[in-house]
Amino acid sequence: MVEVAGHPVGLFNDQLLTTVVKTHFQDIKNKGGVVEHVIYPTRTRGRGVANVTFKEKKGAKNVSRKQKHCQAEKVGPAQFTVSHFGEKVFSSVKAILDLSVFRSQVILESLVTDLTRKIPTLSFSPLEPNGRVSVQGSFLDILRLKETLLLKASSLLEKNRNFISEEKWNSQGPKRDLQRGSNSSESPGSSVPETTRSGETLVLDTDVFLYLKKSRFYESTLKKCHVFCQERVDGEITTICIRNAQQCSHPNNAKLVKALIEEYSLALHFELKKETLLLKGKENRDKRRIKSACEQVSLRYPKVLINFYETHIDIIGSSSDTYLLKKEIMKLIRLKS
Repeated sequence: MVEVAGHPVGLFNDQLLTTVVKTHFQDIKNKGGVVEHVIYPTRTRGRGVANVTFKEKKGAKNVSRKQKHCQAEKVGPAQFTVSHFGEKVFSSVKAILDLSVFRSQVILESLVTDLTRKIPTLSFSPLEPNGRVSVQGSFLDILRLKETLLLKASSLLEKNRNFISEEKWNSQGPKRDLQRGSNSSESPGSSVPETTRSGETLVLDTDVFLYLKKSRFYESTLKKCHVFCQERVDGEITTICIRNAQQCSHPNNAKLVKALIEEYSLALHFELKKETLLLKGKENRDKRRIKSACEQVSLRYPKVLINFYETHIDIIGSSSDTYLLKKEIMKLIRLKS
């Protein structure tokens, strides 16, 4: 987050000024990148001062290097200063967690220990008999804690419903369509030997899962640990069943792989951003032009995943990459039209 001061009071209404500030910092010439929030006026500094939150830290660092910024002439002459707000925006956040909802599924003490291991920068109070625990830390760490607990709850919910039984998985073929239907697939291949009956289940956001499969981490981890995964894509949710290969001499490998994928996917959840190009209602010629532009520009962005659907195109990657890639695509489309 950065603090932007020096805006002329009364020149714009609050909503228009917020738009002007956001547009300024997202302009590629100013090297700010994607702006998530603009708060104006601020509660502590009042009018003339805005707080701007960037998707990535480097965006805030880039604009802070240039203390004086000039507003675009077309919206009126004005000069404002930028200073780094730092982590003192939220020096500490405190939350009360009611973990009693997990009591019938897991040992709560073990759950708290696991959370402490995953997010060591958080401070947990002793667990109370009613299942409540106080936790304190930075805002981003509290947000990460929230996502971790949601993933845990989703995974337990799927297990309770027996969403994936061994018989159901075995009856499914290895085909999976990316059109977000109720489909399943198997990695690394259908030639994998028969598995043991024990397995681990993991529930992921489908966009995160598709990006995860694009990386070398996924397939290499499965091969190194001698496990294989059966995947079921159901709309926005993908469920993965991880099993040890029969010849595997380490029965805990499936659990280890689950922990590795869970940790990596959680990091991706905070890092990835999705941009969407709509195809619905467009002429076939326009659709071909858009797809061609995507394929052409994507060659310069190997870390970005582009998924083509009948009604739209998803662009998934870091906020800076997706923002720049989409901007280049739109520019190329205009040139071709």
